[in-house]
Amino acid sequence: MSIVPFQALACPLDGEPLQRDGSSWRCAGGHNFDVARQGYVHLLPVQKKRSLDPGDSKEMVAARRRFLNAGYYQPIADAVARVILEAMPEGVTFSCLDAGCGEGYYLRELAARAGESHTLEVLGLDISKWAVQAAARQDKQPGWVVGSNANLPVLPGSVDRLLCLFGFPVYPEFARALKPGGKLIQVDPGPDHLRELREIIYPEVKCGADKPQQVPEGFHHLNTETLRFPLDLTGAGEIADLLAMTPHLYRASQQGRERAAALENLSLTVDIRLHTFERKGATRASTPPGP
Repeated sequence: MSIVPFQALACPLDGEPLQRDGSSWRCAGGHNFDVARQGYVHLLPVQKKRSLDPGDSKEMVAARRRFLNAGYYQPIADAVARVILEAMPEGVTFSCLDAGCGEGYYLRELAARAGESHTLEVLGLDISKWAVQAAARQDKQPGWVVGSNANLPVLPGSVDRLLCLFGFPVYPEFARALKPGGKLIQVDPGPDHLRELREIIYPEVKCGADKPQQVPEGFHHLNTETLRFPLDLTGAGEIADLLAMTPHLYRASQQGRERAAALENLSLTVDIRLHTFERKGATRASTPPGP
């Protein structure tokens, strides 16, 4: 499979198509977005930021890169790649958007598993500039953009496969971006995900249960797959990296973080739900982003 950058980008200010012009992307309205030296483009206007430096910090991105590159979540990457690639007819160009790509691990794993009979247009998007910088440095094949799931900088009906892995789904935007019949692949933690870590850092962990998966408006539910596997961490650095790449780092108390920092090994349960939804009907008409 040939991996090439996604081309159907839209201006985040007026929704018009963006065209590559040397080291910039431009729209007919005169808006211009430079390509950074690392190879990504920043498509998150300052007026759409909720903070000066949104998303994961540089330290969180580095922790996630070390943890994922060590292969601990390989079974998840394998399952996601299988769902993306299955039933793709040969000789057809497909587009794939990872909405919340982090440092690009799952897209790199997808590229490694792809065959030779397709062309896949790939776009990794994240609100963290540190994550996108790290992704662009590790792999030049996909397109990489700093952007928001609330205002995806892609043209309506331009995406065949859309990923949202441990992220923040914005279903109306996902429905707008996907082609009719396009698929949304969503990975969410199950009730036992990293339970052993949560029991250490929190004073109380409630017994959870699977909640019925709500089908987003504009989608059909195709399948939900449960993936569970054990995970053994044998060093304080690996445990610290896992904690740093999750929301638990900020939710835990100081005492909980100190208990985790004292560990030298930890056996965990990975428990995730992989949902596949299909986009219904015709593509909705595009409306320019608001101010």
